[in-house]
Amino acid sequence: MTRILDRYIFREITMTWLGVTMVLLLILLTNQFARVLGDVAKGKLPKDAAFDVIGLSAAQYLTVLVPIGLFLSIMLALGRLYRDSEMPAMMACRVGSSGIYRPLIWLLLPLATAVAWLSIEGAPRALTAVDRIGAEARREADLASIEPGRFTMFGPDQAVVYGERVTAEGVMEKVFMQRQVGDRRVEVVIADRGEQLESADADTRLLVLHNGRRYEGVPGTTEFRVVEFAEHGIPFRLPSLDAPDPRPRAMPFAELLNSDELEHIAEMQWRIGIPLSTIILAMLAVPLSHTRPRAGRYGRLGVGLLVFIIYLNMLSAAKAWIEQATISPALGLWWVHGCVLLFALVMLGAQNRWHRRLWR
Repeated sequence: MTRILDRYIFREITMTWLGVTMVLLLILLTNQFARVLGDVAKGKLPKDAAFDVIGLSAAQYLTVLVPIGLFLSIMLALGRLYRDSEMPAMMACRVGSSGIYRPLIWLLLPLATAVAWLSIEGAPRALTAVDRIGAEARREADLASIEPGRFTMFGPDQAVVYGERVTAEGVMEKVFMQRQVGDRRVEVVIADRGEQLESADADTRLLVLHNGRRYEGVPGTTEFRVVEFAEHGIPFRLPSLDAPDPRPRAMPFAELLNSDELEHIAEMQWRIGIPLSTIILAMLAVPLSHTRPRAGRYGRLGVGLLVFIIYLNMLSAAKAWIEQATISPALGLWWVHGCVLLFALVMLGAQNRWHRRLWR
């Protein structure tokens, strides 16, 4: 009988977790899909890289969705058992608290292990890959990415470019361009058309303008030079694919461990804390799921969400305090996990006393 109940509770929690996690993931990916399609339409991202970015984003989202999905699924699944009087019947049959915890551990341990890998290795690698795709897209950006009739920042020099029309071949018509060419000097070019050409240097491209006029000088003075041209080439340096200083979120875990910078220590503790919070939230969800028979389906869910939001905000605040040297890195995020763990243990103790009263 015990094995049957174990499988029953395990199936209830697992199926609920799959449903909750997939719904939350679908919502986030739908928003991401809309943003990616917008970037593809503007030429900021290659079409063949769109699904790569969405897939890599899913890996980052799952780092957070797996813990919150497990927390909510335990509350929903066990809450239903309490509401339908199935849980009191199990306790009356002297199933014991282990009858709840044992099938929960079957699901919790593999999920906590998966979250640990995602948090420490998977998500940072996915973020690095997304950054690289973005850098490659910026290198491949051409005049076709400029929206007709709008002023656009073009190239790593952040020149302001305007084109009345852009043909399918990437030729821009009725061109206006302004860029900084020195500490104070500004170059303004007006041309009939412009196109982008390859250069001998793989890291440089040429914006070639035809039939126009070039103004160069210092704004606010009369020292301006005006040159008419039939063809004028402007070199643009392509952005580098190598990120010299990656964001802490994208840094390898080994580098974070060997760093003394407060921002890196905070990020390291945050990554370790995600699988730890998965276990703590699962422990906390068991007593929070306790509802009265015939109570509302989502009666305690609001309380659970409030506890989760407080937990998350405390972690975010503690991470910021580490970065600002407000608290010691030794205290770090651990005090937040410790407080919530203590609260979960107190709640579990109260629930176990309730179970023992049912046995008498």
